[in-house]
Amino acid sequence: MKLPMAMKGIVATAGLLLTSTVFAASPADKYPESVLYSKPVQVADNVWSSIGATQYYSYENGGHNNNLSFVIGKDAVLVVNGGSSYLLAKALHEEIRKVTNLPVKYVVDENGQSHAILGNGYWKAQGATIIAHEEALEEIHEDGLSGLENLQDILKERSQGTELIEVDKTFEDRMVLDLGEQKVELIRFGPAHSPGDISVYVPGSEVVIAGDMAFQQRLLPIFPNTDTAEWLETWNNEFAPFAKDKVIIPGHGEATDFATVDKWTRGYLEYLRAKVAVLLEEGGTLEDAYAIDQTPYQHLETFEQLAAKNAGRVFEAMEFE
Repeated sequence: MKLPMAMKGIVATAGLLLTSTVFAASPADKYPESVLYSKPVQVADNVWSSIGATQYYSYENGGHNNNLSFVIGKDAVLVVNGGSSYLLAKALHEEIRKVTNLPVKYVVDENGQSHAILGNGYWKAQGATIIAHEEALEEIHEDGLSGLENLQDILKERSQGTELIEVDKTFEDRMVLDLGEQKVELIRFGPAHSPGDISVYVPGSEVVIAGDMAFQQRLLPIFPNTDTAEWLETWNNEFAPFAKDKVIIPGHGEATDFATVDKWTRGYLEYLRAKVAVLLEEGGTLEDAYAIDQTPYQHLETFEQLAAKNAGRVFEAMEFE
């Protein structure tokens, strides 16, 4: 699938001054004049994304390690992911204002993780309505405060102004929002890598902002509460038929086509589960699982931190399947 030429574009900055607080940047930072890790790029008509670092969030990357996207309608703007801090959300808003003067009416969190929700306070102060899946709300209530404390330890003064706030609206399966001649659909395809994972579909541009349903360029994480069998079922039965002919903005990594995220998401899950299945048949142990050969994926970011841990969690789960 050929991607739009606009995906290679960047936000025009002529005559506009950046007003974000400026911090010393990591050499790897792609946008040192902003708290954002990278300058937003236009993915398709009316759809933009600031691609986060593919490592864990850190002081150097300003907590920006997931994709922060926005969709522009005739009357309003929708932002996907509140960001991990007040200052990060503010920096994204400054970039949005370089493209349009329309208000940000909605902020949609792809799940209940810190880098999706902790910037919500900034957006709420701008008058935006904060929306998440009902299961994400449960995760926020359970883990939000500990996530905030961890974020503050990492970002230090970069966390200033950041606080945990309540989500305004939740939904179960689907919700349609009207931005003025631009409708956006929030979709819960099914269980994926964390509670409350959702995707955002922009039909006018044929773009799926997949969130953490889909990964590329970094190894996907398998959490203690991730059910990889259910994730694959969601992928094969719901997500793939819907998304296979569309532009995909994954939760982490650059915008791409379906075949790419299919290779690095479904492909990895099936590969790892097949290796674990053989190990279980042979009477292998958890220690053996940690040593499973995952070299086809070793080039992906976060491989060293996640590969063995992922294998161990899949082994523990498949013992009881």
